[in-house]
Amino acid sequence: MTGIPNMRAAGAALLLAASALSTPALARDAAYDIVIRGGTIVDGSGLAAYRGDVAIADGHIVAVGDVGKAKAARTIDAAGLVVAPGFINIHSHAEPDGVSTAVNMLTQGVTTEIINADGGGGSDIAKQLPEMAANGLAENIGAYTGFNAVWRDAMGDRDLRPTPKQIASMQAALEKNLKAGAWGVASGLDYRPSYYAKPEEVIEIVSVAKPWRTNFPNHDRLRPEDDLSSFKGMEETVTIGEKAGLVPVITHIKSAGKERGNAPKVLEMVSAATARGAWTAIDIYPYLAGQTMLQAFLVPGWAADGGRDAMLARFRDPKLRPQLVEAAEYAMETRLGGAEGIALPDLGKRLTDIMAEENVRAGEAVLRTLEKDPFTRANMTFGDEADVITFLKYPDTAVACDCGASIKNRGHPRYFGSFPKILGHYVRDTGTITMEDAVRKMSALPAAIIGMVDRGHIAPGMRADVTLFDPVAVRDHATFDAPTLPSDGIRHVIVNGVPALADGAATGAKAGAVLLRDAHMPSRPMNSAAKARAFTASGQSPDYSVAVAAKQGAGERFATGTVKLTDAKSGTVWTADRLGVVQTTKGWASVTAVLKDKAGNRKAATLTLDRADGGAETPVVSVAFGNAPAAIVPAQGAIQGE
Repeated sequence: MTGIPNMRAAGAALLLAASALSTPALARDAAYDIVIRGGTIVDGSGLAAYRGDVAIADGHIVAVGDVGKAKAARTIDAAGLVVAPGFINIHSHAEPDGVSTAVNMLTQGVTTEIINADGGGGSDIAKQLPEMAANGLAENIGAYTGFNAVWRDAMGDRDLRPTPKQIASMQAALEKNLKAGAWGVASGLDYRPSYYAKPEEVIEIVSVAKPWRTNFPNHDRLRPEDDLSSFKGMEETVTIGEKAGLVPVITHIKSAGKERGNAPKVLEMVSAATARGAWTAIDIYPYLAGQTMLQAFLVPGWAADGGRDAMLARFRDPKLRPQLVEAAEYAMETRLGGAEGIALPDLGKRLTDIMAEENVRAGEAVLRTLEKDPFTRANMTFGDEADVITFLKYPDTAVACDCGASIKNRGHPRYFGSFPKILGHYVRDTGTITMEDAVRKMSALPAAIIGMVDRGHIAPGMRADVTLFDPVAVRDHATFDAPTLPSDGIRHVIVNGVPALADGAATGAKAGAVLLRDAHMPSRPMNSAAKARAFTASGQSPDYSVAVAAKQGAGERFATGTVKLTDAKSGTVWTADRLGVVQTTKGWASVTAVLKDKAGNRKAATLTLDRADGGAETPVVSVAFGNAPAAIVPAQGAIQGE
C-alpha cells in the first residue's frame, strides 16, 4: 500500500484508554483533552504518510508530531491505524432526523456535510439550519443556497420565462443566503422546474454571487436537443460557472449511456477551462448507478410542465401517450443503456420485471409505474468502471457520496459505503490512487472547493475533526440488494474535539456544529504541496493588533514564521507557539496557529489576509481566535505563491 508503512494485521483491536475515568485528578491536570498516539498520519496535504501523535484541546488540534509523555484526559492508541482529517461530504442529502445521530456517515469517517445539493432544500438557510440542528448534531453541517429552490419559489412548476422582477427576487434570495453563511450556489438543472431555465437566465441569476468568490456545483442537464449528451451537460455547467464568475463544480461526474468511455474527453474540457482561468472542480462517488425519481430522467420536460397532475393528465391522453412511451425509451437507451439498467428499490423489482409481468414495452412500464406512484425511486446504471477510475485519478476530483445522514433505508449503498469503498477498493485492493491522495480528495480538497479554512488538514490550529481507520480492514459491505450493511474499518471519529465514534460504535455525542461561510473564505484550488507560499500582514482595530509573517516551503508539512496578536482590551500578548498550514489564492492567504501568552496559556487561531483585489472592499485580517467569532482588523500585507 503506497505511502503507508508497517500496516498491522487485519482484525487487531484498537485500544481506547479513557484514563480520565480511572484517574479523575488527571483530567484536572491534563495538558490536552485527547492525545492520539503512534498513528500513521495522512494529513490531507497529499504529502507522504508519517508516524506521529496528535494532541487535541478545546476543540482544536494543538500539536502534531511527538508529544512525548504529555498528559491527556483521554488517550487513543493508534498503532496500525491511519489518522486523517475528518472527511467532508460536499454533496449531501442529509435528512433532519438523521443528523442528530449520523451513524451511517460517522461509520464512513465523515465529520462534515454540506446540504442542499442539486439546488434543493429550503430557500432560507437561516431558518433551515437551526431547524436541522434542533435535536443536536452528531456531525457538522453547512448549506448551499439552492438555485432550484429559489427558481421554484419564483416560477412554480411552469415552463415560463422570468420577468426582470422575478430575476431580481431570485438574486435577492441567493444573496440573502450567502450573507447567512451559504457555502456556494448549488444547482440541479436536470431537475424540474429549474430544468426550464435557459442558460443565460441561470447566468444572470447566479452571477449575483460573483463578489462572494464562491462555487457553482451543478447536476448537469441532459436535453433532447443535445441528444441527451452528458458531455454537453457538463460543458454547460462549466460555461455557466465561468460566465457567472463562480467556480464550476461538475458534481457526481459521469460519462453516461452512449457516451461511456468518454472520460478523457471530459477531462480535456475541464483542463482547458482551468487553463484559461476558470478553475473547474469535480466530485465523484464510486458506484456505476445513481438514484433519483423514476420520472426525473425518463419523462420529457414538456410533459412535466405544470407539475404532477398536469403530467399524469398527459399520460392519459391517447394522442400523447405513444410519444411519451417513445421518449422514455429513447432516454433509457441514450442515458442508461436500456431498461435492464433500471431497478426500483421501493418496489423490490427491476423495470424488466414489470415489463414481463404486464407484457408491455419499457416505456409503457415506466408510465404505468408512475401512474401508481409518481414518486417512485429508481436506481439507474449510467457508466462503466474505466470512467470512474479515470475521473478518480484527476487531481481536482473530490470524493462526495451524493448521500447523507439518514436513519432510513434509502435503497442505495452509497449511504453506507462510499468513503470506505474508496479506501478499501480503490486504494488498497486495486492501487488506483494512493492513500495520501484519497484522503486529500476527502478532506483538504473539498474544503478548498467550498472555501473552508480551518478543517481538512491534520495541523496545529485546525479544528479537531479527525478520523482514524484501519487501512487493512477498511471496506464497504453495502450493496444494491442490501444497501444498509455498515462498512468496516472506521475505528474512531472525533468531531470538534469530542469522540463521536469509538472503536467502531457511535458514542451518542452531539458535538457537531452549524458551519457558516463568511466573505473571507473564497473557493480556490488546493495549494500544491510542491510549491512554496508565504504572506505577511499587519493591522490594528479596537479588538486586536496583529502581525503575521508565515511561510511554507515546497514539500514542507507546516509553516514557519511569527505571529503576534495583542488583545486591545486586556493588553495580553499572544505569540506563535506552533504554526499549521499556509493556504493562498489570488489576493488571499491564511494560516492556522496555536498561540501562547506569557503565562503559558494556549489558544488556536486562524488568521486570514484578504486584500482588496481579492474581493474585500479594503484589505483586512480576519482573526478567528479560540472559539470566538471572527473579528475583522483593517490591515495591509503581501502574498507570495498566489
